[in-house]
Amino acid sequence: MKKSNRRVFIKTAALSGVGLTVGGLNAFGLSHRVGVLSGKRVGIIGLDTSHSVAFTKMLNAQHPDPKLRGYQVVAAYPYGSRTITSSAKRIPGYVNDVKNYGVAIVDSIDALLAQVDVVLLETNDGRLHLEQAIPTIKAGKRLFIDKPIAASLEDARSIFEVAAKHGTPVFSSSSLRYTENIAAIRSGELIGKVIGADTYSPAKIEPTHPDLFWYGIHGVEMLYAVMGMGCVSVSRIHTADSDVVVGRWSDGRIGTFRGTRSGRSSYGGTAHGEKGPIVISPYDGYAPLLYKIVEFFETGIPPVDAVETLEILAFMAAADESKRQGGKVVRLKEIG
Repeated sequence: MKKSNRRVFIKTAALSGVGLTVGGLNAFGLSHRVGVLSGKRVGIIGLDTSHSVAFTKMLNAQHPDPKLRGYQVVAAYPYGSRTITSSAKRIPGYVNDVKNYGVAIVDSIDALLAQVDVVLLETNDGRLHLEQAIPTIKAGKRLFIDKPIAASLEDARSIFEVAAKHGTPVFSSSSLRYTENIAAIRSGELIGKVIGADTYSPAKIEPTHPDLFWYGIHGVEMLYAVMGMGCVSVSRIHTADSDVVVGRWSDGRIGTFRGTRSGRSSYGGTAHGEKGPIVISPYDGYAPLLYKIVEFFETGIPPVDAVETLEILAFMAAADESKRQGGKVVRLKEIG
Protein backbone atom coordinates (compact mmCIF):
# COMPACT_ATOMS: atom_id res chain seq x y z
CA MET A 1 0.00 0.00 0.00
CA LYS A 2 1.50 3.36 -0.96
CA LYS A 3 2.26 5.68 1.97
CA SER A 4 -0.27 8.33 0.86
CA ASN A 5 -3.04 5.76 0.42
CA ARG A 6 -2.15 4.07 3.70
CA ARG A 7 -2.51 7.36 5.58
CA VAL A 8 -5.91 7.95 4.03
CA PHE A 9 -6.91 4.41 5.04
CA ILE A 10 -5.76 4.98 8.61
CA LYS A 11 -7.64 8.25 8.88
CA THR A 12 -10.80 6.73 7.43
CA ALA A 13 -10.61 3.70 9.69
CA ALA A 14 -10.04 5.80 12.79
CA LEU A 15 -12.98 8.09 12.16
CA SER A 16 -15.47 5.67 10.68
CA GLY A 17 -16.43 4.09 14.00
CA VAL A 18 -15.75 0.62 12.54
CA GLY A 19 -13.40 -1.73 14.40
CA LEU A 20 -10.90 -3.35 12.06
CA THR A 21 -9.07 -5.77 14.35
CA VAL A 22 -9.30 -9.20 12.75
CA GLY A 23 -7.16 -12.28 13.33
CA GLY A 24 -4.32 -10.42 15.09
CA LEU A 25 -4.17 -7.63 12.51
CA ASN A 26 -4.92 -4.11 13.62
CA ALA A 27 -6.27 -1.19 11.57
CA PHE A 28 -2.75 -0.43 10.40
CA GLY A 29 -2.41 -3.70 8.55
CA LEU A 30 0.42 -5.16 10.61
CA SER A 31 0.39 -7.73 13.40
CA HIS A 32 1.92 -7.05 16.81
CA ARG A 33 4.45 -9.37 18.40
CA VAL A 34 2.48 -11.43 20.90
CA GLY A 35 3.40 -14.12 23.37
CA VAL A 36 4.49 -14.31 26.99
CA LEU A 37 7.26 -11.88 27.91
CA SER A 38 10.39 -13.33 29.49
CA GLY A 39 11.34 -10.31 31.65
CA LYS A 40 9.39 -8.31 34.21
CA ARG A 41 11.52 -5.17 34.60
CA VAL A 42 9.38 -2.03 34.24
CA GLY A 43 10.70 1.38 33.26
CA ILE A 44 8.88 4.69 33.73
CA ILE A 45 9.24 7.72 31.50
CA GLY A 46 7.97 10.83 33.28
CA LEU A 47 7.89 11.54 37.00
CA ASP A 48 5.69 14.62 36.69
CA THR A 49 2.42 12.84 37.56
CA SER A 50 1.10 11.09 40.65
CA HIS A 51 0.32 8.07 38.43
CA SER A 52 4.04 7.22 38.35
CA VAL A 53 4.24 7.03 42.11
CA ALA A 54 0.93 5.15 42.43
CA PHE A 55 1.98 2.48 39.92
CA THR A 56 5.42 2.13 41.54
CA LYS A 57 3.88 1.79 44.99
CA MET A 58 1.67 -1.08 43.83
CA LEU A 59 4.27 -2.88 41.71
CA ASN A 60 7.12 -2.56 44.21
CA ALA A 61 5.12 -3.26 47.36
CA GLN A 62 6.72 -5.54 49.95
CA HIS A 63 3.80 -7.94 49.50
CA PRO A 64 2.53 -7.14 45.96
CA ASP A 65 -0.85 -8.15 44.60
CA PRO A 66 -0.49 -11.57 42.88
CA LYS A 67 -2.40 -10.14 39.90
CA LEU A 68 0.65 -7.96 39.19
CA ARG A 69 2.62 -11.13 38.36
CA GLY A 70 5.97 -10.05 39.73
CA TYR A 71 6.47 -6.94 37.59
CA GLN A 72 8.62 -4.31 39.32
CA VAL A 73 9.69 -0.78 38.44
CA VAL A 74 13.50 -0.81 38.27
CA ALA A 75 14.32 2.49 36.55
CA ALA A 76 12.77 5.86 35.74
CA TYR A 77 13.61 8.82 33.52
CA PRO A 78 12.08 11.83 35.29
CA TYR A 79 11.23 14.17 32.39
CA GLY A 80 8.46 14.81 32.12
CA SER A 81 7.25 18.28 31.37
CA ARG A 82 9.73 21.10 31.71
CA THR A 83 7.27 23.86 30.75
CA ILE A 84 3.90 23.07 32.36
CA THR A 85 4.53 24.43 35.84
CA SER A 86 1.89 22.34 37.61
CA SER A 87 3.63 19.21 36.32
CA ALA A 88 7.30 20.21 36.34
CA LYS A 89 7.28 21.33 39.96
CA ARG A 90 6.27 17.80 41.05
CA ILE A 91 9.34 16.08 39.61
CA PRO A 92 11.83 16.49 42.52
CA GLY A 93 9.32 15.16 45.04
CA TYR A 94 8.28 12.24 42.86
CA VAL A 95 11.93 11.37 42.20
CA ASN A 96 12.43 10.98 45.94
CA ASP A 97 9.20 8.99 46.27
CA VAL A 98 10.15 6.35 43.70
CA LYS A 99 13.72 6.12 44.99
CA ASN A 100 12.21 4.96 48.27
CA TYR A 101 10.87 1.94 46.36
CA GLY A 102 14.31 1.01 45.01
CA VAL A 103 13.93 2.67 41.59
CA ALA A 104 17.11 3.87 39.83
CA ILE A 105 16.92 7.35 38.26
CA VAL A 106 18.54 7.57 34.82
CA ASP A 107 19.47 10.57 32.71
CA SER A 108 18.10 9.51 29.32
CA ILE A 109 15.46 7.35 27.68
CA ASP A 110 18.19 5.31 26.00
CA ALA A 111 19.70 4.51 29.40
CA LEU A 112 16.25 3.49 30.64
CA LEU A 113 15.60 1.19 27.69
CA ALA A 114 18.86 -0.65 28.29
CA GLN A 115 17.66 -1.68 31.76
CA VAL A 116 14.00 -2.63 31.28
CA ASP A 117 11.70 -5.03 29.46
CA VAL A 118 8.51 -2.91 29.28
CA VAL A 119 7.68 0.77 29.66
CA LEU A 120 5.05 2.99 31.27
CA LEU A 121 5.09 6.35 29.47
CA GLU A 122 3.67 8.57 32.21
CA THR A 123 4.79 12.04 31.11
CA ASN A 124 1.91 14.38 31.91
CA ASP A 125 2.62 16.56 28.86
CA GLY A 126 1.06 14.84 25.85
CA ARG A 127 3.09 17.02 23.48
CA LEU A 128 6.16 14.94 24.38
CA HIS A 129 4.60 11.52 23.91
CA LEU A 130 5.40 10.99 20.23
CA GLU A 131 9.11 11.80 20.60
CA GLN A 132 9.37 9.71 23.78
CA ALA A 133 7.40 6.80 22.36
CA ILE A 134 9.42 6.45 19.15
CA PRO A 135 12.70 5.15 20.68
CA THR A 136 10.72 2.90 23.02
CA ILE A 137 8.78 1.40 20.13
CA LYS A 138 11.88 1.01 17.98
CA ALA A 139 13.54 -0.84 20.86
CA GLY A 140 10.63 -3.31 20.82
CA LYS A 141 9.51 -2.54 24.38
CA ARG A 142 5.81 -3.10 25.00
CA LEU A 143 4.45 0.31 25.86
CA PHE A 144 1.56 1.70 27.89
CA ILE A 145 0.96 5.42 27.28
CA ASP A 146 -1.00 7.21 29.98
CA LYS A 147 -3.70 9.69 29.13
CA PRO A 148 -3.70 11.56 26.88
CA ILE A 149 -1.93 9.36 24.36
CA ALA A 150 -0.88 12.60 22.65
CA ALA A 151 -1.75 16.29 22.54
CA SER A 152 -3.10 16.01 19.00
CA LEU A 153 -4.96 13.50 16.89
CA GLU A 154 -2.17 13.57 14.31
CA ASP A 155 0.52 12.69 16.90
CA ALA A 156 -1.63 9.80 18.12
CA ARG A 157 -1.96 8.47 14.58
CA SER A 158 1.81 8.73 14.17
CA ILE A 159 2.41 6.73 17.36
CA PHE A 160 0.23 3.90 16.09
CA GLU A 161 1.85 4.04 12.64
CA VAL A 162 5.33 3.68 14.15
CA ALA A 163 4.10 0.89 16.43
CA ALA A 164 2.62 -0.97 13.46
CA LYS A 165 5.79 -0.54 11.41
CA HIS A 166 7.95 -2.03 14.17
CA GLY A 167 5.42 -4.59 15.43
CA THR A 168 5.60 -3.23 18.98
CA PRO A 169 2.39 -3.46 21.03
CA VAL A 170 1.10 -0.13 22.36
CA PHE A 171 -2.04 0.89 24.16
CA SER A 172 -3.45 3.86 26.03
CA SER A 173 -6.38 4.28 28.38
CA SER A 174 -7.77 6.29 31.25
CA SER A 175 -8.26 4.33 34.45
CA LEU A 176 -11.96 5.28 34.30
CA ARG A 177 -12.50 2.72 31.53
CA TYR A 178 -12.11 -0.03 34.12
CA THR A 179 -14.59 1.03 36.80
CA GLU A 180 -16.27 -2.02 38.26
CA ASN A 181 -19.48 -2.53 36.27
CA ILE A 182 -18.63 -0.98 32.90
CA ALA A 183 -17.63 -4.24 31.20
CA ALA A 184 -20.89 -5.89 32.25
CA ILE A 185 -22.86 -2.86 31.05
CA ARG A 186 -21.18 -2.82 27.64
CA SER A 187 -21.66 -6.57 27.16
CA GLY A 188 -25.40 -6.30 27.79
CA GLU A 189 -25.26 -8.46 30.92
CA LEU A 190 -26.79 -5.87 33.25
CA ILE A 191 -29.23 -3.77 31.20
CA GLY A 192 -29.40 -5.45 27.81
CA LYS A 193 -28.35 -3.47 24.78
CA VAL A 194 -26.95 -0.05 25.69
CA ILE A 195 -29.14 2.62 24.09
CA GLY A 196 -27.37 5.67 25.53
CA ALA A 197 -25.14 6.98 28.30
CA ASP A 198 -24.37 10.15 30.23
CA THR A 199 -20.98 10.53 31.94
CA TYR A 200 -19.23 13.27 33.88
CA SER A 201 -15.76 14.08 35.16
CA PRO A 202 -13.59 17.08 35.98
CA ALA A 203 -12.48 18.92 32.85
CA LYS A 204 -9.69 21.25 33.91
CA ILE A 205 -8.18 23.03 30.91
CA GLU A 206 -4.44 23.28 30.17
CA PRO A 207 -3.75 25.91 27.44
CA THR A 208 -1.06 23.75 25.78
CA HIS A 209 -3.57 20.96 25.02
CA PRO A 210 -6.93 20.74 23.28
CA ASP A 211 -9.50 21.39 25.99
CA LEU A 212 -10.76 17.90 26.76
CA PHE A 213 -7.47 16.09 26.10
CA TRP A 214 -5.99 17.26 29.42
CA TYR A 215 -8.60 16.02 31.90
CA GLY A 216 -11.99 15.68 30.28
CA ILE A 217 -10.65 12.57 28.59
CA HIS A 218 -11.48 10.62 31.77
CA GLY A 219 -15.22 11.12 31.33
CA VAL A 220 -15.06 10.75 27.54
CA GLU A 221 -13.21 7.43 27.87
CA MET A 222 -15.87 6.25 30.31
CA LEU A 223 -18.54 7.21 27.76
CA TYR A 224 -16.80 5.17 25.04
CA ALA A 225 -16.22 2.26 27.41
CA VAL A 226 -20.01 2.03 27.79
CA MET A 227 -21.18 3.03 24.30
CA GLY A 228 -18.46 1.55 22.10
CA MET A 229 -17.36 3.11 18.82
CA GLY A 230 -19.51 4.65 16.13
CA CYS A 231 -19.98 8.33 17.03
CA VAL A 232 -20.55 10.37 13.88
CA SER A 233 -21.06 13.92 15.19
CA VAL A 234 -20.81 16.08 18.31
CA SER A 235 -21.95 19.46 19.56
CA ARG A 236 -20.63 21.30 22.61
CA ILE A 237 -21.97 23.89 25.00
CA HIS A 238 -19.10 25.66 26.80
CA THR A 239 -19.03 28.00 29.78
CA ALA A 240 -16.25 28.98 32.18
CA ASP A 241 -17.45 26.40 34.70
CA SER A 242 -18.59 23.48 32.57
CA ASP A 243 -18.95 21.77 29.21
CA VAL A 244 -21.68 19.56 27.84
CA VAL A 245 -20.83 17.52 24.75
CA VAL A 246 -23.56 15.61 22.94
CA GLY A 247 -22.52 12.80 20.60
CA ARG A 248 -24.72 11.09 18.03
CA TRP A 249 -23.79 7.52 17.12
CA SER A 250 -24.32 6.04 13.65
CA ASP A 251 -27.15 3.82 14.90
CA GLY A 252 -29.06 6.77 16.35
CA ARG A 253 -27.92 6.39 19.96
CA ILE A 254 -26.98 9.51 21.93
CA GLY A 255 -24.18 9.80 24.47
CA THR A 256 -23.34 12.87 26.53
CA PHE A 257 -20.33 14.02 28.52
CA ARG A 258 -20.42 16.75 31.18
CA GLY A 259 -17.09 18.27 32.18
CA THR A 260 -16.94 20.33 35.36
CA ARG A 261 -14.54 23.06 36.52
CA SER A 262 -16.27 24.26 39.69
CA GLY A 263 -17.63 22.60 42.79
CA ARG A 264 -16.50 19.25 44.12
CA SER A 265 -14.76 17.03 41.56
CA SER A 266 -16.29 13.64 40.83
CA TYR A 267 -16.51 10.90 38.21
CA GLY A 268 -19.51 8.85 37.19
CA GLY A 269 -22.51 8.53 34.97
CA THR A 270 -25.61 6.61 33.99
CA ALA A 271 -25.99 4.03 31.25
CA HIS A 272 -29.39 3.55 29.61
CA GLY A 273 -30.32 0.11 28.35
CA GLU A 274 -33.22 -1.91 27.04
CA LYS A 275 -33.92 -3.09 30.59
CA GLY A 276 -33.65 0.41 32.07
CA PRO A 277 -30.91 2.68 33.43
CA ILE A 278 -28.05 1.82 35.76
CA VAL A 279 -25.57 4.00 37.61
CA ILE A 280 -21.95 3.45 36.60
CA SER A 281 -19.88 2.23 39.55
CA PRO A 282 -17.83 4.79 41.48
CA TYR A 283 -14.20 5.27 40.53
CA ASP A 284 -12.08 2.74 42.40
CA GLY A 285 -8.49 3.83 41.87
CA TYR A 286 -5.65 2.67 39.64
CA ALA A 287 -5.53 -1.05 40.42
CA PRO A 288 -8.03 -2.22 37.74
CA LEU A 289 -6.07 -0.35 35.04
CA LEU A 290 -2.74 -1.68 36.31
CA TYR A 291 -4.08 -5.25 36.13
CA LYS A 292 -4.87 -4.63 32.44
CA ILE A 293 -1.45 -3.10 31.84
CA VAL A 294 0.31 -6.12 33.37
CA GLU A 295 -1.84 -8.52 31.34
CA PHE A 296 -0.89 -6.51 28.23
CA PHE A 297 2.80 -6.68 29.16
CA GLU A 298 2.45 -10.45 29.53
CA THR A 299 0.62 -11.15 26.27
CA GLY A 300 1.38 -8.25 23.94
CA ILE A 301 -2.35 -7.96 23.16
CA PRO A 302 -3.67 -4.39 23.62
CA PRO A 303 -6.98 -4.40 25.53
CA VAL A 304 -8.13 -1.24 23.74
CA ASP A 305 -8.01 -1.14 19.95
CA ALA A 306 -6.08 1.68 18.31
CA VAL A 307 -9.16 2.55 16.26
CA GLU A 308 -11.22 3.19 19.40
CA THR A 309 -8.47 5.31 20.97
CA LEU A 310 -8.26 7.42 17.83
CA GLU A 311 -12.03 7.86 17.71
CA ILE A 312 -11.98 9.08 21.31
CA LEU A 313 -9.44 11.73 20.33
CA ALA A 314 -11.48 12.63 17.24
CA PHE A 315 -14.56 13.03 19.48
CA MET A 316 -12.66 15.49 21.70
CA ALA A 317 -11.13 17.35 18.76
CA ALA A 318 -14.59 17.69 17.19
CA ALA A 319 -15.86 19.06 20.50
CA ASP A 320 -13.16 21.75 20.32
CA GLU A 321 -14.21 22.60 16.78
CA SER A 322 -17.85 22.82 17.88
CA LYS A 323 -16.79 25.25 20.63
CA ARG A 324 -14.99 27.40 18.03
CA GLN A 325 -18.15 27.40 15.92
CA GLY A 326 -20.40 28.43 18.79
CA GLY A 327 -21.88 25.01 19.49
CA LYS A 328 -22.60 23.87 15.94
CA VAL A 329 -22.71 20.16 15.14
CA VAL A 330 -19.36 18.88 13.84
CA ARG A 331 -18.95 15.53 12.10
CA LEU A 332 -15.99 13.44 13.20
CA LYS A 333 -15.01 12.71 9.59
CA GLU A 334 -14.33 16.45 9.18
CA ILE A 335 -11.60 16.38 11.85
CA GLY A 336 -7.93 15.95 11.10
